[in-house]
Amino acid sequence: MQSLSEPAKALQPPASPAARPTPAQGAVRGSAAYRRIALALFCSGFATFSLLYCVQPLLPEFAREFHVGAAGASLALSLSTALLALSIALAGIVSERYGRKELMFASMAVAACCNLLAAVAPGWHMILAARALEGFALGGVPAVAMAYLAEEIDPAGLGFSMGLYVSGNAFGGMMGRVAMSMMAESFGWRGAMLAIGVFDLALAAAFVLLLPKSRNFVRNGAMRMRDHIALWRGHLAHGRLPLVFGIGALAMGIFATSYNYAGFRLMGAPFSLSATATGLIFSAYIFGIVSSSWAGALADRFGRAPLVTAGIAISCIGLFLTCTSALALVILGIVCLTIGFFTTHSAASSWVGRMTSTGRGHAASLYLLAYYLGGSILGSVGGWFWEHAGWNAVAGFMLLQVAAAGWLARKLWRQGRN
Repeated sequence: MQSLSEPAKALQPPASPAARPTPAQGAVRGSAAYRRIALALFCSGFATFSLLYCVQPLLPEFAREFHVGAAGASLALSLSTALLALSIALAGIVSERYGRKELMFASMAVAACCNLLAAVAPGWHMILAARALEGFALGGVPAVAMAYLAEEIDPAGLGFSMGLYVSGNAFGGMMGRVAMSMMAESFGWRGAMLAIGVFDLALAAAFVLLLPKSRNFVRNGAMRMRDHIALWRGHLAHGRLPLVFGIGALAMGIFATSYNYAGFRLMGAPFSLSATATGLIFSAYIFGIVSSSWAGALADRFGRAPLVTAGIAISCIGLFLTCTSALALVILGIVCLTIGFFTTHSAASSWVGRMTSTGRGHAASLYLLAYYLGGSILGSVGGWFWEHAGWNAVAGFMLLQVAAAGWLARKLWRQGRN
């Protein structure tokens, strides 16, 4: 396992043997603590991504109701992911001072309240403001969750636990999309957003009751901003971590682009599906739930590089299938894109924890900063291709991202499988 550079190590102040706590053994797979951690982090992933992505099936409805284009409608999601990306770095700093569990709970509760505000906002710009605040609040969950798992789980079971966490992300993302589509058709999109906000507030309460207190985390209120910056610089100077960050950004860019504009394509000619039918197609997320868990376990056994490469290859196959005119093949393509994305993300995210021995919260925040900025920026840029040249142009844009991710994965594989 590679560690930080020597300058970054020097930031850690020396401590006497009495002052330096002995790390407790990480929770072993199959233990009661492991199960509680896995269930709590599953709840946090579900809440985070059901809140974040519940607006995605509403983008065509937003375009019609508020008279904006596809790229403009995508701001309801892109602003949330962009602000989430920016808040992740700050969340890492705050968690070093106040603790992992407390910050994750506060983030989930505040974000759910912001979703309630978006549901009752009278105009488009107020909806965007509420969604931006929601994304900023959610930044306290993803980076801290990854750091918590790296600290509290035995290394032999880290890949599987990270896969379960990503499964919660996938299930939340799926239910946010599918449930929103179904409820919006029956009760209107505002009522559906209210229901999701209330449900995720309940999940925040369940999370704080389930998650054990950190045993291997030491609060560090003495770190100054320059210390944080030095840790980030140390991670960016790492020989391999920036390549993993790049893969995360590109994988999320492909996924966000495909899901943002698949609804526009499926609801238009020649398919002309209803909003509910289109939302049900996003049940392809169930394959992401399964593949992320499998990918985490397989990565522990065979290494991260082969799993990342396989995920990128599966995404490429799915991309070509979505360009056909047969609905069944388009749906199969969306399934392949989903499996490929979650395989890549599950393996890459657990890679970050294995490559670092100190400053794991900072490393996780950099990965997720790249990941969500990739989804926000590339997902919005894809709208320009849709508006000007249709789905084949969107697919060509995604193919460039697949090629870049494949090149980064090849470089990583040459440097080692794990």
